[in-house]
Amino acid sequence: MKFVRRWLVMLLLGLLALQAFFIGRIALAVVVDPQSTTFQRSEAWRLATEGSGLRWSQSWRPYAQISDHLKRAVIASEDDDFVNHDGVEWEAIEQAWQRNAAAEEAAAKRAEQNKPARPVKIVGGSTITQQLAKNLLLSGERTLLRKGQELVLAFALEQLLSKQRILEIYLNSVEWGEGVFGAEAAAQHYFRKSAAQLSSWESARLAVMLPRPKYFEKLPSSAYLNHRAQVIQRRMGAAELP
Repeated sequence: MKFVRRWLVMLLLGLLALQAFFIGRIALAVVVDPQSTTFQRSEAWRLATEGSGLRWSQSWRPYAQISDHLKRAVIASEDDDFVNHDGVEWEAIEQAWQRNAAAEEAAAKRAEQNKPARPVKIVGGSTITQQLAKNLLLSGERTLLRKGQELVLAFALEQLLSKQRILEIYLNSVEWGEGVFGAEAAAQHYFRKSAAQLSSWESARLAVMLPRPKYFEKLPSSAYLNHRAQVIQRRMGAAELP
């Protein structure tokens, strides 16, 4: 029994130390631009181990040097209530869980009927703050434990950083293609111009790519990409900037 208690105490101390490390990283980001994220490092490792060569493009740009069009497009596409919520949209998470459960149930019925299996599309309902928490500090695995940690870190980000700083870090670190990270790298890669010069249409296209950047990088003329970009462009005027 003493061994079990000692083990539990050590586990608790380890968890507290991990949370302190995370909070320290977030607090440092108030004044120091993050040089890399956990997701970026995992991608660098993947590219290195695949032996395909490390193609990497990233260049930090301050908030004022990123087009307002891109800021509005990303908010309209990814998180239209970004400036108002506290890091988490509980209703969006609930709706995502319901859609995922329905998709898994449909897949199970197809299996029972011996019909060809279709991949289950999992949706997350994450805010920009949650996405930043995951990319900056966590792994990409889909588990309840990781999701719970993501929610805790999202609240911490909202408490320690301004909305403007959260969006600035997100736009400078998010993936926009194979080895393409951040708004400046994406603007140069796709349009041969700086992030400050992106037009409304170009920004809408980049925003639509975010959920599946590697996929859309290979399909630049996708009908879905063009149609969705038109939808986002129409919604950008209502997007509120921090």
